[in-house]
Amino acid sequence: MSTSHTLLAMLEREPRHGYELKQDHDRLFRDGPPLRFGQIYATLARLVRDGRAEPLATESGQGPDRKRYAITDGGRAELELWLATPDPPDPHLRSTLFAKVVLSLGSGRGAEKLLTEQRALHLERMRELTRLRREGGLAEVLLMDLAIFHLDADLRWLDLTTARLDELAKELTQ
Repeated sequence: MSTSHTLLAMLEREPRHGYELKQDHDRLFRDGPPLRFGQIYATLARLVRDGRAEPLATESGQGPDRKRYAITDGGRAELELWLATPDPPDPHLRSTLFAKVVLSLGSGRGAEKLLTEQRALHLERMRELTRLRREGGLAEVLLMDLAIFHLDADLRWLDLTTARLDELAKELTQ
């Protein structure tokens, strides 16, 4: 996910301080890693440098002075383009798990234990996401559904690969 585009989308709704942007991001995308303040301010600095955002008046209050940022017309155009452009499908053709399976089998090691443990981790994550799904609003439900469907596809791949390990091992050691 693009941090700069995410911040532009938040600024489009209304001008905000970096602190407010962090709070909104972490609330909207609570299942992912929280943004670090340094990341927010570095991104805002790049957006200002590139003419996508502009600082408004600095406000004094409790604590350090705060700078409020607003999106520019150039930022709005960039955001519009980003939001309208579909992402290419990500087939994970260079996944670490696939590499571990192939390299383990190619070196004469087994991969059954790895696949079994990976399957258990996927199932545990699916249970966790299902629990979070019950607690969330519609946005969280849709996000959890996306993650669950990806994990489900991974589980099908794990089952298929486990069933074909002997055949793959023969092919790799010839």
